[in-house]
Amino acid sequence: MAAASSANLDLTLDVWRQASPDERGGFQRYEMAGMSPDMSFLELLDQLNDRLEREGKEPIAFDHDCREGICGSCGFLINGHAHGPQSGITSCQLHLRSFRSGDHLVVEPWRSSSLPVIKDLVVDRSAFDRIIQAGGFISANTGSAPDANALPVSRTKAELAMDAAACIGCGACVATCKNASAMLFTAAKASQLALLPQGQPERHQRAVRMVEAMDDAGFGNCTNERECEGNCPKQISFSHIARLNRDYIAGKLRAVT
Repeated sequence: MAAASSANLDLTLDVWRQASPDERGGFQRYEMAGMSPDMSFLELLDQLNDRLEREGKEPIAFDHDCREGICGSCGFLINGHAHGPQSGITSCQLHLRSFRSGDHLVVEPWRSSSLPVIKDLVVDRSAFDRIIQAGGFISANTGSAPDANALPVSRTKAELAMDAAACIGCGACVATCKNASAMLFTAAKASQLALLPQGQPERHQRAVRMVEAMDDAGFGNCTNERECEGNCPKQISFSHIARLNRDYIAGKLRAVT
């Protein structure tokens, strides 16, 4: 999408409003006039909420924290795109200069039964916590901080592990997968340990436990569409899923031998 000019923008927002998990939701339309193109999308919602509060109406609920693309709290679909039309950024890093004056924007929460809506744009991501908890801990006794280079790790594996650890657990991978699979999230969290020496003792059992926790949470299966990779704000590689699959198979085979 072409960037807008420096002139202020007039935008039409259709925002999903849902009072609670048990109530039916629907879209409500808001006209936002004279918005600065340098404003972030969350600042646009702040402006809208200020107006709603002045009018005595309920503000829009949405998750946010650091507003620097680090915490993974923010996240919703904008015209069907996770975090908006730009790649490699979160919703808080998306600026209105990505749109044109007069654009109509549909804003809705992640759509997955495993990430149920709590209110408006806020979803319950606790299933991610259960997957991480299933991974457990490492049994290797690391002791105090080791001397530099005392534990050899190749540069390639160190960089791959750091890339996997960049996952912020925002849920964009689930929201954009036609199966609502959490394989990219699960694979990233498993890979950041599987690639390092400290993670080797429980490597295969960890993969089995995390995949089983993912399945128990109701996430769908991966069918190699790669939408998750294309919409991940941290651009986590799809190759981590292949690694998780190999470790899962190895873990299952060890369990029966």
